[in-house]
Amino acid sequence: QVQLVESGGGLVQPGGSLRLSCAASGSIFSINAMGWYRQASGKQRELVAVIYSGGSTVYADSVKGRFTISEDNAKNTVALQMNNLEPEDTAVYYCAADRPYRGGTMRSWGQGTQVTVSS
Repeated sequence: QVQLVESGGGLVQPGGSLRLSCAASGSIFSINAMGWYRQASGKQRELVAVIYSGGSTVYADSVKGRFTISEDNAKNTVALQMNNLEPEDTAVYYCAADRPYRGGTMRSWGQGTQVTVSS
C-alpha cells in the first residue's frame, strides 16, 4: 500500500503561482512513476504532469512552460510548481503513484487539493 498526502492548494489570482506537494509513505520502494492529475467541475480527470523513476517527465500541452514537476527522493515527496496560473487551471489536483502489481500497474491516489484561480 502507498499513502499519499497533498498540500499547497488555495486561491490565487490569474498570473500568480502555487506550489503543490505530495508526501508518499508505505510501499514507496516499488513506485516507478508519480504524477499530478486534475479534475475540474463537470469534467473528467486529466493528466497534468508525471515524473518517472529515471527522472523523465511528461506534461499536458496546456501546462507546458508554466508547470514543473520535481521529486525529492530523500523526502519521498513530489512537487508541482505552477506559474502563470489561468482560470482554466481551477480544479481539484490529485497526486498519484504507480507501481507494478501482478503484471500490471497499481495506482494510488491522494485525497486531492483544491486550486482556484480567480480575481
